[in-house]
Amino acid sequence: MRLVICGGGGFRVPLVHGEVLRRPELGVSEVVLYDSDADRLGVMLAVLEGQRGSGQGPVLRAETNLDKALAGADVVFSAIRVGGLEGRVADERTALDRGVLGQETTGVGGLTYGMRTVPVALELARTVARVAPEAVVINFTNPAGLVTEAMQSVLGDRVIGICDSPLGLANRCARAVGIPLSDLAIDYAGLNHLGWLMALRQADGVDLLPGLLANDALLDSFEEGALFDHDWLRTLGAIPNEYLHYWYDTREAIAAILSSETRGEFLAKQQDAFYASAATDPAQAWDLWREVNRERNETYMAETRTTARDETDIVSGGYEGVALALMGALKTAGSSAPEHVGGPGASVAASGGGPGASVPEPVEGPVRLILNVRNTIGGAPAVPGLPDDAVVEVPCLVDAAGIRPLPVSALPEHALGLAQQVEACNRLAIRAATEHRTDLAVAALALHPLIDSVEVAKEILAEVRAHVPELDVALG
Repeated sequence: MRLVICGGGGFRVPLVHGEVLRRPELGVSEVVLYDSDADRLGVMLAVLEGQRGSGQGPVLRAETNLDKALAGADVVFSAIRVGGLEGRVADERTALDRGVLGQETTGVGGLTYGMRTVPVALELARTVARVAPEAVVINFTNPAGLVTEAMQSVLGDRVIGICDSPLGLANRCARAVGIPLSDLAIDYAGLNHLGWLMALRQADGVDLLPGLLANDALLDSFEEGALFDHDWLRTLGAIPNEYLHYWYDTREAIAAILSSETRGEFLAKQQDAFYASAATDPAQAWDLWREVNRERNETYMAETRTTARDETDIVSGGYEGVALALMGALKTAGSSAPEHVGGPGASVAASGGGPGASVPEPVEGPVRLILNVRNTIGGAPAVPGLPDDAVVEVPCLVDAAGIRPLPVSALPEHALGLAQQVEACNRLAIRAATEHRTDLAVAALALHPLIDSVEVAKEILAEVRAHVPELDVALG
């Protein structure tokens, strides 16, 4: 099996490579790293060689030509960053300078990042269609839901979006109640970075979430429970994805970020230093990467916490485990492109990645994951109230026969209304990038619930365009 990693010079590539090495039964014979930055590709090859040590592994190849990289691919993993971390800094800081939330995937950052990424993602999809017509694309490029939705316009359901947050949340809740996640069924739905855990059921149908919500000590034992006000969680009757902190505590989040550097600024400094040091001393690149990656994990969403992260969440696998579990399930028994059909049952036993979660080894029967997929189940919407072709984040069964989204509880009105408005802005952003229309870009920003002014939307868009050429090109 040939695996192509687009964004192959990116910092997190060793996470995926490590899963490939850990799971030789998946049959990955070649890993192709594609990136437009040849220097970063060189550093990453040194890191991966150090990661292997004296052990064996798939053939490694680096390419800066997209056609050559994708030719004959079986699986394409997309984790590109259009505009680099400099673009992320502009997204976040430009918003904060106007009193608006500055975060990579939520609000301003998600929209400006998404608009400049869509044209590149579509070109990637068209190239896959031309030179690797049987390949499955696993998308982790942020904002994952928006980008997956855009790519599906070319490749349909052969593009699946992944995220580690939902299964990380479910696993932490399972730890809190003392029951293995594999013995529970998750009821979770929404958009990427905008979802809610609405139930956590045992095999006999008993929902453990009400008991968890009623226990302050248990809520304080895991990240999301400590992040949100306990009475607020009980009012919701659900546990939100951690990114909903930016919605429910917007003023506090802005104040916390303003009191320090933005995440983009931190990562830009950290990675500039890493790539420079690793290029100077390639023999130490792997050891240096491990040190820097630990620091990255320790400081993840640091502005939201008053205590250090749990060690389990620091060292556990994340999106790379979800990606490899998905890839292995789809490619079992010679499967090619996934079939997207309705799924049996009303709930799903969770398995998969996310901070603090372990991804299942190959077993008989479907693998159960939470994925970003088209909002249909046998012709009916998985999340009623959202468009059929919207990309939603829901539990799925995955095997060689394809991906089968499972029914979930209906979102409550407040959650559905928020998801509808955000999805509408995502669709405007996709149109703005594909039709090269500044007016639609302004509308995407101005209509977003976290941006409360048309004039501010115009100012932000103009300034980010001035600092990030890729956005200016996208809008024409």
